Amino acid sequence: MDDQTDLKTTPLYDLHLSLGAKMVPFAGYSMPVQYPAGVLKEHLHTRENAGLFDVSHMGQVILRAKSGRIEDAALALEGLVPVDILGLKPGRQRYGFFTDANGGILDDLMITNLGDRLYVVVNAGCKDADIAHMQAHLSETCDITYVEDQALLALQGPRSQAVLSELAPEIAEMKFMDVREVSLHDSPCIVSRSGYSGEDGFEISVPADKATNLAKALLAHPDCEPIGLGARDSLRLEAGLCLYGNDIDTTTSPIEADLEWAIQKVRRSGGARQGGFPGASRILPELDAGTTRRRVGLKPEGKAPVRGHSKLFADSEGATEIGEVTSGGFGPSAGGPVAMGYVPSAYAGPGTAIFAEVRGKYLPVTVTALPFIQPTYKR
Repeated sequence: MDDQTDLKTTPLYDLHLSLGAKMVPFAGYSMPVQYPAGVLKEHLHTRENAGLFDVSHMGQVILRAKSGRIEDAALALEGLVPVDILGLKPGRQRYGFFTDANGGILDDLMITNLGDRLYVVVNAGCKDADIAHMQAHLSETCDITYVEDQALLALQGPRSQAVLSELAPEIAEMKFMDVREVSLHDSPCIVSRSGYSGEDGFEISVPADKATNLAKALLAHPDCEPIGLGARDSLRLEAGLCLYGNDIDTTTSPIEADLEWAIQKVRRSGGARQGGFPGASRILPELDAGTTRRRVGLKPEGKAPVRGHSKLFADSEGATEIGEVTSGGFGPSAGGPVAMGYVPSAYAGPGTAIFAEVRGKYLPVTVTALPFIQPTYKR
């Protein structure tokens, strides 16, 4: 989809143009990769103040049990994810992932209990397949509604509470992963205290026809600036957060991807609702016995970034290939290049010295604990 005329647009498209955004194709949409300030300044502004992202390309889905009991919707969804949905309290959100029969990851997603319904947010590039997946497996027990008339904004950074509380003071009471239905700028919104930057922040589902006015109201605050996809990627990389299609996909299991923290005890071997999800025959044994490879943080020496798909080696001569970088670039807040990738479990310990191939040279890289920055989530 190189021709911009073939791309979908979000409700904020005209606002992006008015703000001087450079638009690029992304997941079938024309999206802002940066604004005139540039990726570096946008990244640092988000870490220090508050940045506003348009993430309306993401998929928003409502699940309602045909029985009227949200417990039935939760149990139905548990048949597709290795996550405790039944135990998710009203007004709370949880990270999860769809798995396939081989234990690979079809997509990662956010799941919210809104009291009478489940609200699910999936990745843009996977949303058509995800919705078809839910319809194929959940239609007997649930009504599945793809929400097409809502935009999605992400407000991220240490000043995000100060910015948003001017429109809705009650959001200051929210903790990380809390979700509330609130009125913002006279618009009914679903607000979660979460995001994709490693910073405190919020994600806001707002009626599409009200999105531009809400975005303008947020951007009117002196601490808030518009942020594009370029800084979004460097922020999430520093935070050690996976990008679907890069760091996780159907070839990676949640345990290989270092995501076992997202699988609650009740769904594990010996739990009250153990298994019952696609790929459980692989994932549950991996939880107990480990895996042969792991996703790890990588800190290259020097200033040269190590990009995705760079090969990783055990030696400086490139004789023994051991893995591959999945995401990599310059980390403005980390003060140098940062990366993530998969290596054999024997090489996954922090401090392990390995090498990355960059333009025919083998550069020293140290395996490092994730994340590269200290998150500021409000617990």
